Amino acid sequence: MKIFCSRANPTTGSVEWLEEDEHYDYHQEIARSSYADMLHDKDRNVKYYQGIRAAVSRVKDRGQKALVLDIGTGTGLLSMMAVTAGADFCYAIEVFKPMADAAVKIVEKNGFSDKIKVINKHSTEVTVGPEGDMPCRANILVTELFDTELIGEGALPSYEHAHRHLVEENCEAVPHRATVYAQLVESGRMWSWNKLFPIHVQTSLGEQVIVPPVDVESCPGAPSVCDIQLNQVSPADFTVLSDVLPMFSIDFSKQVSSSAACHSRRFEPLTSGRAQVVLSWWDIEMDPEGKIKCTMAPFWAHSDPEEMQWRDHWMQCVYFLPQEEPVVQGSALYLVAHHDDYCVWYSLQRTSPEKNERVRQMRPVCDCQAHLLWNRPRFGEINDQDRTDRYVQALRTVLKPDSVCLCVSDGSLLSVLAHHLGVEQVFTVESSAASHKLLRKIFKANHLEDKINIIEKRPELLTNEDLQGRKVSLLLGEPFFTTSLLPWHNLYFWYVRTAVDQHLGPGAMVMPQAASLHAVVVEFRDLWRIRSPCGDCEGFDVHIMDDMIKRALDFRESREAEPHPLWEYPCRSLSEPWQILTFDFQQPVPLQPLCAEGTVELRRPGQSHAAVLWMEYHLTPECTLSTGLLEPADPEGGCCWNPHCKQAVYFFSPAPDPRALLGGPRTVSYAVEFHPDTGDIIMEFRCLASVLHQLVACQDLRLDTRQLSQSSS
Repeated sequence: MKIFCSRANPTTGSVEWLEEDEHYDYHQEIARSSYADMLHDKDRNVKYYQGIRAAVSRVKDRGQKALVLDIGTGTGLLSMMAVTAGADFCYAIEVFKPMADAAVKIVEKNGFSDKIKVINKHSTEVTVGPEGDMPCRANILVTELFDTELIGEGALPSYEHAHRHLVEENCEAVPHRATVYAQLVESGRMWSWNKLFPIHVQTSLGEQVIVPPVDVESCPGAPSVCDIQLNQVSPADFTVLSDVLPMFSIDFSKQVSSSAACHSRRFEPLTSGRAQVVLSWWDIEMDPEGKIKCTMAPFWAHSDPEEMQWRDHWMQCVYFLPQEEPVVQGSALYLVAHHDDYCVWYSLQRTSPEKNERVRQMRPVCDCQAHLLWNRPRFGEINDQDRTDRYVQALRTVLKPDSVCLCVSDGSLLSVLAHHLGVEQVFTVESSAASHKLLRKIFKANHLEDKINIIEKRPELLTNEDLQGRKVSLLLGEPFFTTSLLPWHNLYFWYVRTAVDQHLGPGAMVMPQAASLHAVVVEFRDLWRIRSPCGDCEGFDVHIMDDMIKRALDFRESREAEPHPLWEYPCRSLSEPWQILTFDFQQPVPLQPLCAEGTVELRRPGQSHAAVLWMEYHLTPECTLSTGLLEPADPEGGCCWNPHCKQAVYFFSPAPDPRALLGGPRTVSYAVEFHPDTGDIIMEFRCLASVLHQLVACQDLRLDTRQLSQSSS
């Protein structure tokens, strides 16, 4: 059966109806899941296995049968561990049907069908009794319901229900306990992801400063957690203001409450500074004695940094205080962790929370529009003064006193730069009500409400009346559009430029003048694990899961590059970066496809994990901004990536065998086509290993930009 889905094409801006397979959503969830990453998490797997063995032994030592309830079984791995450890029977709960079907097959292939029952339900729908899913309550509760924030996947409500209806009182639980830790820091870099800083513009009349509106300054920010690979944040980017504080613990062997709560810890600041950010992580103890521990601590708080396990399914959290507050070394304060059933947030208190009636603060919610329009990398990008200076430098070369400027981006401040640099008339197009409202507030805060004209409509619908009968002499964009996920989605600017061609005057300038698509072949230190087959996991055959993921990745929607912020994922370049295609914004979008093909030599030895792709925008012939590599690789191939943008990563398939000997000189051939009618970029990469004297087809790299508009960024 086929279904039709309506989707906005992020590149062309058009709305399209696409025919999809009825299992389209299933393929998507599997392809973009973290199952492979979890199976490669050796530390997690070993600690769970140790904890399960200990729990089964404790039950057996009491002379009882070991009956296990495994909530969120996934592949069935933890249930198979339990049976191998001596459990009498396991009830494995999995709500996602394709995953439950895979678990049944994996359990059968490993010979445990007589001891494990896979139940395809949400745990809250499982029944207990003679005619139920389980004949009686379990006495061992095994779960892996955690996300980076610990409780964000609904762990608390699931535990609460399980204790009330599915397991015996004071059952054994694996993990036994979780503890959330926090550390207060000052960090200009991380704070720039949450607040709009004053922006300085050097003009012929002196320095002008773009100030944020009062309600943007006072807004607590977005309510969602910022999860990152905290180990990739340099210690030079923050100042520690507190020790690592254990904020609260949850005992999973007893009744768990999902009710909102707050927990406070008194501390004395280690140094004076500005309290801005709370760094947070958690650990889980698999046994009551706390001898078997799995921790998410970053390297500076880890008991043994040399033994740290890389993982992407669990990272660390960055929380922003509602407002920055001065702290004085040695003067006691209270850090308060608040949580409801799904979210955690923090506040700083001057007095004991027991004496403060306002301590039970509501979850922070953005009321200024900025945090709804701009994500955290976008805040960082707008606050990047060097980037602003480069735009100012480029603008000076193309502006004239009588210029009529039209700005086309989402929530961009380029119109303010153009005004301060002396443009006679500035128009900015904002297609969303949120961006229109936000920019109007920014203009008012800077006394520009009568200086810059905001047009609230899609740029393709502009009329002469909107432009007050004037012809545009400078079309300006960053380009940045909120619908873009992959780097080339911002080619929407080119389609807008084509749509407004009739409004451009003779000799009109377009900035950026052009864009180019670039690529480099890389070896990742760790990121390759999320797409690498596992095969065998702690002695259990999970090839069925590998095959399931591969089929999902081979599905049409999933034969695409993935957006990743590569500043968080170290890699080495094996080739020199090369330019694939150029897009001339001075001219309308062409009718014919743009094509390129060739070969690139791999100059360094290593495992060729992926091709990384990005865009570079040529503001003028002398000024270029890169969304990818910011400088040439170091002698070892180390890469420095733009921290404000996600780069596109396409993993070669089949994945390189880590045990394989590295070959001699190799090349990568490529063929690329940009289709103007759809905005699609179709690529084919082939890895050529001369040492093997054979062609290894890595994978057709089909980058269909239409589908990714519905994926998560």
